[in-house]
Amino acid sequence: MELRVMSFNLRYNNAGDGANAWPHRIEKVVRTIRRYDPLLIGTQEGLIGMLTDLDKRLPEYGRLGMGRLGGTEGEFNAIFYKKSELAVIDFGQFWLSDAPEVPASVGWDADLPRVCTSGRFRHRATGRELYFFNTHLDHRGREARVQGSRLVGRRIDEARAEEELPLILTGDFNCHPSHEPVRYLRGEAEERMATRLADAYGALPDGRAGLTAHDFRGGAEGEPIDYIFVTEECVVRSVEVVRDVVDGGYPSDHYPIVASLRIR
Repeated sequence: MELRVMSFNLRYNNAGDGANAWPHRIEKVVRTIRRYDPLLIGTQEGLIGMLTDLDKRLPEYGRLGMGRLGGTEGEFNAIFYKKSELAVIDFGQFWLSDAPEVPASVGWDADLPRVCTSGRFRHRATGRELYFFNTHLDHRGREARVQGSRLVGRRIDEARAEEELPLILTGDFNCHPSHEPVRYLRGEAEERMATRLADAYGALPDGRAGLTAHDFRGGAEGEPIDYIFVTEECVVRSVEVVRDVVDGGYPSDHYPIVASLRIR
């Protein structure tokens, strides 16, 4: 089974961004998604108005997830999926806190509520099933990033213990590759997950992705904070940090990440 997945921090709709505010970027985002044609997209920072804008322009995609304040309130970690190719078997959302089932709960030293959205999908053509998790760790709280990544890891282990299906994790981790949350997810920290995850950037010739959060300035010098992780059933055939300029500007202040996978 071959598929393409994307992680895409959309940048919330902030009028202070001026020419880079959401109304001026909607079509850039749509064109980028259509160009790379992913089967699944893990998005971050989408507000309900932004997501409904995408629903209208990308009717081939369904959407999972709720706002981090509950219901339609606050930013989403929405998952978009191709409806004609994938059937939703189950989905859920939890908050990165000591009370993960409580909407709007804030964990540890986090500045804001943070969530992880997950779905279980069946590929209509092959009958293969897979899990897809999508998250966004806190931008300020170091302990929140560490503990949030561990909570995501435990939930991944629980899902895989129930049924050992291929699993993909996308997100904005607000961490560089050498930081503890990313090392934990790669199985390099002292505490280990039962599930083995690989960083898709390992498919790059030198393993170095470069900058992914660029504040609408572009450039590649630096380190990533956006990632795609996969279980061992997923072979990463290629991965790309999409630095395309679209109609004279960038679709977001983060570059989307696209990985082409083969599921064994």
